Amino acid sequence: MGNLLKTGRIVLLNGTSSAGKTTLALAFQRAAPEYWHYLALDQFRDGMPQRFRGFNSNDDEPGSRGLNVVPVDSASGRVCEIRFGDLGLKMLRGMRRAAASFAREGSNVVIDDLCLEPAYLQDYLAALGGLDVIFVGLRCTRETLLAREAARPDRFPGTALRQDERVHRSAIYDLEIDTSEVSPELGAAQLLERLQQGPGVAFERMRQM
Repeated sequence: MGNLLKTGRIVLLNGTSSAGKTTLALAFQRAAPEYWHYLALDQFRDGMPQRFRGFNSNDDEPGSRGLNVVPVDSASGRVCEIRFGDLGLKMLRGMRRAAASFAREGSNVVIDDLCLEPAYLQDYLAALGGLDVIFVGLRCTRETLLAREAARPDRFPGTALRQDERVHRSAIYDLEIDTSEVSPELGAAQLLERLQQGPGVAFERMRQM
């Protein structure tokens, strides 16, 4: 019974699309000696009704209320932005609290997300209060992001670069991994080593700020 009452640990991976979060998370699951449950933004997105997953949806359409992918012009050309409407924001809040519930029930959790707004990170600080969180920033070079996007037909090249300007704002990390230089297996080993060093401190430092 005692094991059921022990809270799990949380690893939160933050980075742009194509930064390698999913690949690292799965490599970490394989390498970790303990059970780690994987939770990803993509899983929760896929649980939304299709009509609330928009592509350039207008304000009066359901797609604008969920997760809306909007093509925009930027200095680097045509890219896409992810915009969450009122229902999308509720989904994000629920996802963070679902992860917290897993940990409070005794499961270790690795989360695959991108904190596009400072408010998203602030809500993580609230939702994961009292839990041991290792906050990991995933980065990679401009050339790597563009190459990965080019290999995925569902992506506009340059979208990840635009996200990269946003996801690391206000973030303090326990560990940073450059996936353009580090293989998923080595990244998983670095993460396991950081876990062995003790509880995360980044979240508490951000709360104090």
